[in-house]
This record gives sequence, C-alpha cells and structure tokens, in this order.
Amino acid sequence: MHRMMTAARPRLATHKQIMGGRFRFESDSEALLELVESAYGGHAPHAFPQDAPAIEVELRLVPRRARPAGDPPPVRTRLHEGLLSGVMDAHNFVLVSPQRRRARVVASSDMLDHPYHLRYELVEFAVFLLAARCQGLVPLHAACVGRDGRGVLLLGESGAGKSTVALHGLLQGLDFLSEDAVFVQPEGMMATGVANFLHVRPDALDGIDDAAARAWISAAPMIQRRSGVRKFEADLRHAPPGIRLARAPLALAGTVILSAQSAAGPDARLAPVDGASVAACLAAGQGYAATQPGWDAFEAWARRAPAHRLLRGAHPGSSVDALRRLLG
Repeated sequence: MHRMMTAARPRLATHKQIMGGRFRFESDSEALLELVESAYGGHAPHAFPQDAPAIEVELRLVPRRARPAGDPPPVRTRLHEGLLSGVMDAHNFVLVSPQRRRARVVASSDMLDHPYHLRYELVEFAVFLLAARCQGLVPLHAACVGRDGRGVLLLGESGAGKSTVALHGLLQGLDFLSEDAVFVQPEGMMATGVANFLHVRPDALDGIDDAAARAWISAAPMIQRRSGVRKFEADLRHAPPGIRLARAPLALAGTVILSAQSAAGPDARLAPVDGASVAACLAAGQGYAATQPGWDAFEAWARRAPAHRLLRGAHPGSSVDALRRLLG
C-alpha cells in the first residue's frame, strides 16, 4: 500500500490482481483499505492469457449515523443508463460503471461495525461485477475444486452441500477454487474465483476427523447470512499446513450435480447424467448468469461436457474420493 498526498486530504491506494483484473483501490480511509486487505490480501493473482484490464474502485467513508439495532438493510439493485447500483440506504451504496471500468463505494463509519455486510454486499458487489463485465466472465452460483490444473463445477441449490464437499476436498488435498461463486471465461472454459474464506455450518464439524482442521474452523468468527443461517467464516490464509488453493484458473473438465439422494452403499457414487439434466439444473439455479453475454457458449459447453450426479455416502469424505477418480 502506498500513500499519495493531494491538496485536500491524504489519499491511500492499494493494488490487487483479482480474478484476472488489475484492481486499484483508492480511499481516504485506512479502515476501508484494511477491509480490502482482509478480503483480497494474499489472494492468488489469477491471470488469463489476454491482457488484464485496469479497474478502479473508489472507497468513501462518511460520518457515522444512528441506525436501528440489528443487521443493515438489504441491498436493492438497479440498472440505469449503463450504471449499476446497489443501495442499502442513502449513506451506504455502490455505483458501478462497467464501460468506464470504475466503481464508487460509499459507506457510513458505523458500517465498520458490520464488516461482513460491508465486505460482501458493497465492496464485493463492485469487484465481482467489474471483474465479470470487463472480461466477459459468466458468474455462477457454484463451487469448484480441482487437481493438476483441471477443475469440476459443483452445482446444486443452496443447502445442497457445495460448501461441505468443497471443504472436504480442501482437507483431502484437492485444489480449492471457490465454495460459492465461480466465474467462467467462456472462450477457454477457464474458471476463477476468490479463495480467501470458507463458510461452514457448525454441524459440518461433525464430519471432520482432522483435529487441527476442526480447531481452525471452530476458532473462526461466526457470521449470519441474510437467510438467517449461521456459519463459521474460516480464513483460508490461516489454514493448517497442507491446504492447496488454486494458484491459477482451472480448466473445467465437467460438472457435478449434488444430490440429496444417498448411494446404495456407504461410499458416494457418481452417476452419469445427460445434457438435458445439466440444462435443467442450470435453469433452476443460475437465473442471473443466464442474462450475461457469455451464457450461450457456457451452456453449450455444459450440455456436451462430462456431467454426473453425486449420490451421497455415509461420510462426506467419500465424495472427495469420487471427485478424485473423476479428475484422474
């Protein structure tokens, strides 16, 4: 991070390469740039073959204001004359111009008491939108793990177990790309994401045999989703030794649809499915992605690429054995 002096107030800036884009964050608030560092510091600088676009995000902190107790209001989104906005209230909002490759995040200082919402619903709103729109990436609600540069998409509705399977893949030596948001370059079917945090339900600890991993997760802060679900937010940069994060985008080898159905025996099992089944899964869970320019190319790939349904085993770790066989 370096300091730039202006005629008015000191300005701070930090640079990050995130999901193929070269981001410059500028602010007059050290606290806001520390939030950026907590979100993206140490993140693997994924790069695509083409030149990385230069993207600017301005962060403004305005005075603290009184607000009702509890979580901040949910974000309302709007598109007007090419400008995308996400608004909590008059003092907390984000404006994004993909055409200019710029965004402005405005937050009241009391939002620093809600770092989860500030990071995910305002800062990440800008980062994800700009990374996707400036590079033509398809944004998916999915998880992704891989091996030796190849990856598989894990699809399924919220609560289907994507985070749990991704967690056990992480603990058993697969490369971890993302548990929740995957961005795909449709020209080469390369997947990227931000692998800094893992969100784990407390009951998922029951299936973790490794004592160090259990201690790492159980010591993490607890966050609450808008749905009311509470999860540990475990920082992957502080994970036990042996954790493998994807250091570059993964070449997608296929898709896996997570099923609530159990396998006949104790071990998880992969059952091949056809392209129509994959298309139906995508139609049910990827409404926003389907509106993006690269969707047709991605969907065509998903219909013809190898696809399987994962039937659960008695232990979550057996799903990883099945994925490892699939990845070769």
